[in-house]
Amino acid sequence: MSDQGRDRGDSGDDRRSSGSRDRGGMASRTGGGRKFYRRKVCKVCIGKANVDYKDSNSLRRFTTDRGKILPRRITGTCAKHQRLVAREVKRARALALLPFVSK
Repeated sequence: MSDQGRDRGDSGDDRRSSGSRDRGGMASRTGGGRKFYRRKVCKVCIGKANVDYKDSNSLRRFTTDRGKILPRRITGTCAKHQRLVAREVKRARALALLPFVSK
């Protein structure tokens, strides 16, 4: 019984290690490191974006083409301003300045 457990563990380890090396293919070509991404900065904090429910054009930057509010990880806004954006988008929807859902 203990031999079978070891065999399974060894074969599982081999598959995991070879799979992780060949998973994306990019790691082996680039010399094995993580990809570098620029850190996103909050556009509202630095003053490049105006968030107001009356300005629907600026709020469209924070919504998808289907009308959903984009998450922080995509827009790069900080938590404080993401809550502000969500509140303003919901106000604009209530006043029919932004659509709830697009067809």
